[in-house]
Order: sequence, then C-alpha cells, then structure tokens
Amino acid sequence: MDVVWLGFRGFPGVMGGVETHAEQICPRLAELGCTVEVIGRAGYLPTQNVGVPGVRMTRLWAPRSKNLEAFVHTFLGVLYAGIRRPEILHIQAIGPAIMTPLARLLGLRVVVTHHGPDYDRQKWGRLAKWVIKRGESWGMRFANERIVISETIQAHVRHAYGLDSVRIPNGVTLPVIPAEEDALAGFGLTAGRYVLLVSRLVPEKRHDDLIGAFAKAGLPGWKLVIVGCADHPDQYSARVEALAEATPGVVMAGFQTGDVLRQLFAHAGVFVLPSSHEGLPIALLEALSFGLPVLASDIPANLEIGLPAEHYFPLGDVVILAERLRELADAGRDPAYSDRVRGWVSDRYSWELVSQLTLDVYRRVLGH
Repeated sequence: MDVVWLGFRGFPGVMGGVETHAEQICPRLAELGCTVEVIGRAGYLPTQNVGVPGVRMTRLWAPRSKNLEAFVHTFLGVLYAGIRRPEILHIQAIGPAIMTPLARLLGLRVVVTHHGPDYDRQKWGRLAKWVIKRGESWGMRFANERIVISETIQAHVRHAYGLDSVRIPNGVTLPVIPAEEDALAGFGLTAGRYVLLVSRLVPEKRHDDLIGAFAKAGLPGWKLVIVGCADHPDQYSARVEALAEATPGVVMAGFQTGDVLRQLFAHAGVFVLPSSHEGLPIALLEALSFGLPVLASDIPANLEIGLPAEHYFPLGDVVILAERLRELADAGRDPAYSDRVRGWVSDRYSWELVSQLTLDVYRRVLGH
C-alpha cells in the first residue's frame, strides 16, 4: 500500500505532538508492508534523507511564518501528491485539512487525523482561527475517513458535523530506564529532585503557571526544568524565559532529544503538564512510561488518560498545584509505584496497536 503523510514539520528531531505521532507510526506502517513517504517542511529537515527505516522523507519549501507555513506547505504537498498519485494521502491536523477538498478534486483518497481543536490555541489571531475552523469542517466533511485521537474529539465531531470517526489514541513505547545520570550534571541537577515539563514554548502550555507554583511550593534543593523551545520566538517565549531567569531554581534546558531527554525523564522527581489545550498528550504518556509521578491540569484531554484524582489540579490554580508539588516532593519516588504505572500505561497505549488500526482504516478506504 502506497501512503503519503502530510501536514506537519517532519521528523526525527522535531519537537511537537503531531511530529512524535508521525515518527512513531510511519516506520511501523512500513514494517506492516506500506510504502510510506513523508512530505516535510524543508526548514526543519536535513538536506540529506535521514535514516528512518522504511520511510522516504521528501523536503518541500515552506515560508518560515507562523501564519503561512502550514497553509502554503500543505497546498504544495497536495499538488505534489496529485502528481505522485499515492493510494492514500493522510493529512495530519485540522489546519492542514483545509486542503482536503483540493485533494479530493485531484482524485486522491484522503484520511484526516484530528489531533485537537487547534483554533483554541492562544497564539492564533481571528483570521487564523477562522481558517483552522474551516480546516476542521472541510477535513471532516470531505475526507474519505476521519481518525480522532480521543473520545472528547470524537464526541465533538459527532455533535458539530453529525459524522462518525475512528478513535485511535496516541501510544507509548515503554523505555529502558537509563542508569546513567551524566546529562544531569550539565544542568546542575540531582536525580529525583527536580520538576520536569517537556513542551514547546507556546501559551497553551502555561509555563508561567508552573513557574509560579514552583516558586510558591518552596521545595528545598529542588529545581524546575523546562525542556523545549519556540518554533517562532515571540512575546510569550521571551516572557517565559525572563520569568525563568528571575525565579531561583528554574532551568531552561532548550530542545533535547536522545539520551539527554531520556535521562531527564528517567530521573525526574515529578512531571507536570499544566496546559489549557491538548489533543491526547504524548508528553504525559511518555512521563508515565518512565514511571514518573505526574500532575496534570483537569482539562478533558488530560482527564481522558484516566489517572487517579490526586494527579489532577484545577486549570490555572497555582496554589493547589504548589500544594500537590509539595506532597509529591515529600513522598519521593516509589519504585513499586513506578513499576505499576509503567505496566498500566503499556497495557493501555501501544504504538503497535495504533499503527495496525491506522492500516485497517486505509484498507477500509481502499475497499480491502
């Protein structure tokens, strides 16, 4: 089966939930017998094809503009696919899905994955929100099949458009826990005594809530580590960096991958996701796969993970978040708890199952 993926920056080494989703699924689809081509954005990919097993990476130009990048790249990608003629064009996210009618006019079979209502993100202006909402509408109405990553999104699609969709949640790969701690030294960290957040620097992740709660919690000997960067540096990312610099114990670790990121996850004391907008949070699943104690805001996407109530806090409530941080810091890491959490998340969220279910959708579109 010949499949083209479109609508995201690319991989590997590109931060973002959709990018992680694609990086996990595309090689597995290749293992299942698909010919997989990813149309990535040239500014994020190396000039030479990277060694992702079974995946061909095609670089297409896109303007480095927050408002135009995805729109222009997806338009060019659909034209490319119209010439290339894959059996399936799989568009990721509802912004790029605005090109679904064009793809159908070109005679392509289209699957769209809805990763969440991106028009709710604070970074978008009025026009951009309107375009993304049109993308949701046209992507859901004109796609041959619709995939959603959560029950919340599935209910929204049914209510807003009267359409059924296939729910295929994000997955997780159970990692080998590294014993090494050498990466921590570069950031001045002690294993088990730092709070971790891994995300892009975008407003809906609410880094300022976490920095404020960390300062209020007053955890002796602890640090707060924020891993990630901004795609396009702006006022929000500058404000977070300034706030971090002014708050003792906050470490801005920048974008990290590979062994460094694995060590930061493995040896954290607590992982926190304070965001106001998520699809189904891959970073939270990754933290659970390392057996970490976690705290997450009580938005529907985070609640859908199904953690006990004490692992959630009211969105934006810095006081309660600080209290929960103190409680988890005082309790410390429990190896037995970590083992239970790793087993629980591995049983519920599997990239192998996600990939097989995605392939089943393709077969249904092709009538196999």
